[in-house]
Amino acid sequence: MSEEQKPGWRSIPIAGIITEPGSAMKYKTGDWRAYRPIIDEEKCVNCLLCWIYCPDAAIKRGEEKVSVDYEYCKGCGICANECPVGAIKMVEERR
Repeated sequence: MSEEQKPGWRSIPIAGIITEPGSAMKYKTGDWRAYRPIIDEEKCVNCLLCWIYCPDAAIKRGEEKVSVDYEYCKGCGICANECPVGAIKMVEERR
């Protein structure tokens, strides 16, 4: 299934029950957030605490930096809260 064909979160059955194990990546859930995390690469020390604490696996590890997969990020702010150097700022989502 290509990226364009993946269903959104609205296609998840009532109560958010996912009946197929390991299928969470099939459902893009990022479009319901009100705030998005922005990573300041100048401040980031690549400690990966944001990656460890992200409940949606929306933080992606690179060799030298981290990034946010906004298709799955729900804007909870846990990454910004856990960042020890303040490299992640939550900004209002503009649509």
